[in-house]
Parts: sequence; C-alpha cells; structure tokens
Amino acid sequence: MELSTIYQPIAEDLIKVEDKIRSVSKVDFRWLSELISYSLRGGGKGIRPAFVLLSGKFYNYNLDYLLPMATAVEVMHMATLVHDDAIDKSPLRRGRPTINELWGEDKAVLLGDYLFAKAGEFTTNTQNLRVVKLFTQTIMTISSGELNQALNAFNLEQTRQHYLQRISSKTASLFSLATESGAILGQAPQDSVVVLKEYGYNLGISFQIVDDILDFMGTQEELGKPIGSDLTQGTLTLPSIILLERYPEDNPVKRLFHNRDESENIKLAIELVRNSSIIDECYAIASDFRARACCNLNLLPDIDSRPALMELANYVVNRNR
Repeated sequence: MELSTIYQPIAEDLIKVEDKIRSVSKVDFRWLSELISYSLRGGGKGIRPAFVLLSGKFYNYNLDYLLPMATAVEVMHMATLVHDDAIDKSPLRRGRPTINELWGEDKAVLLGDYLFAKAGEFTTNTQNLRVVKLFTQTIMTISSGELNQALNAFNLEQTRQHYLQRISSKTASLFSLATESGAILGQAPQDSVVVLKEYGYNLGISFQIVDDILDFMGTQEELGKPIGSDLTQGTLTLPSIILLERYPEDNPVKRLFHNRDESENIKLAIELVRNSSIIDECYAIASDFRARACCNLNLLPDIDSRPALMELANYVVNRNR
C-alpha cells in the first residue's frame, strides 16, 4: 500500500506539519537559513510525524499540542542525520551532497545542534512536562547509541545482542518517542500509552534492520549513497554479523576490519550476503519485530488510526528506500 493511502486519516494535518517544518528556515541569519533550507530539501517520508498524529487520534485529538510535537520529531530526525553524516564523513545523503561535504564538518555539527534546540522549542509548545522530559531523554539515548557505535568501530567482538542494543538507542528510541508522545498528548490511558510506545520501539528495530539489509541489497541510485557504506565506517550490522557467524575463519569482513582493504573485501562481503540465505534470515527477524509491534494494537479503539498503523508496519518491512 502506498504511503499516501496509509496517511489518509491524517493527510491534511501532515501538510500543516510540513508547513511548520519549512518555517524553521525563516531566520534572519542568511547563512543559517541557507543551510536549513538545503537540509529540508533532502525530503523524507514523514513516518515519524505520522506516528505522532496517528497515535494521538485514538482518544483526544488536539492539534494545538500534537502539531508541534509532530514537527519536533521530524526536526529532531533531521538533526540526527546532519550529525550522522558529519561523524561518518559521508559525502552523500539521498543522492545529494551532505551538509558536511558542501560546508564542512564544523558547520554540520553546529547546524545539527541548532536543529536539536529548535526541536526542543517545538516540544515545549506542547505544555506537557512529561513529553518534554521524554524528548530530552531520547536525545541522551540517541547520543549514547552514537557513542557506542563510534567506540566500537572496526570491533569484531560484537554480537546480535550488541547490535540490537545499538539500534534500539539510535533508531527505535526516536520511533517510540513519536508514538508515546502522541499517545500522551492525545490523553490516552496508560495501558494504551504502553501499547503505542512498544509499537514504536519494535517497529523502529524492524525499520533499522531493513535499512541495514538495503545497504547490502540496494543500488547507489536507490540508496542515494554507496552500497556497503556501513562496512566502510567499520559498523557491524545484522547481515555482516550473521556473515561472521557463518564463516568465522575466512571472512572478508574480518580482513576488512584487520587490514582496512576496503574495495575488494566490501565487494566480496556484499556478494557473499547476496548469494546466501542471510537476507531471508534478516527479513524474518525484521518481520518478527513488526509482529511484536502490532500484536497489541487490537487493544486500542477501533478507529481509522489502527489499520493505518498496521499498514505502516507492513510498509516499513516491505519498502525500498
């Protein structure tokens, strides 16, 4: 199902979120305005704002509070991408030169800081201390996940559990922020808040696993960046961890991490993963987390948000970037 169809219950309000996001670039400092405008033109699918709005529809749908929060999570997501690219020295994001490639790493770091602060400002407009605290805790969680990844670059002593812990910090925490904050601002009872928080968390895990599959299976044109870029950064993802499990001795990932001989070993790793059942195993794990995400949605009120969240979960597992 297309995203436009899934978003139908909140389509008009997502347009309002987009307008608010565009307003972020309207600042007096010309260079800052240019950097923000450029980062906005990268485009996104609006999944995180959709989570906020769909989660907020089950009980008391009040846009006065949900709209700034939906904007906040997307601006926060933009900030994480700008920082990620600066940390990884990535030249491309979604097929376009990154902020750090065009303006330098220092400008990228400062822009990311500005966007985090702007997201925080939007969050305070919810007038809900619980949500503001959740927002700040999520920034700490994401930062700890980034530190974990940086400190373990080119470390072969990482297990599936280490991987799941890392992506729960980096990706799932932002998804669960979106769904939990939407539920809180929609005045959901606590048991429903828990259902929606767990939906966001488990679907975030599923989303990142699929992203990591596509880093092996996609093309540069589809991904907007070189394939195998995680291995280039020394980051072990689920496909490469399973590859190491299957071939513990003679393995191109081992050779890459030991010798930093990138081109040939990355090519061999991609070929080994593509010509095995590893991708199927990864998709099965992603599908399991999708099932966990959706297993308690039937406990929520039977309104149009519920099937939309189910279809959004299916989209996450079946999508291409």
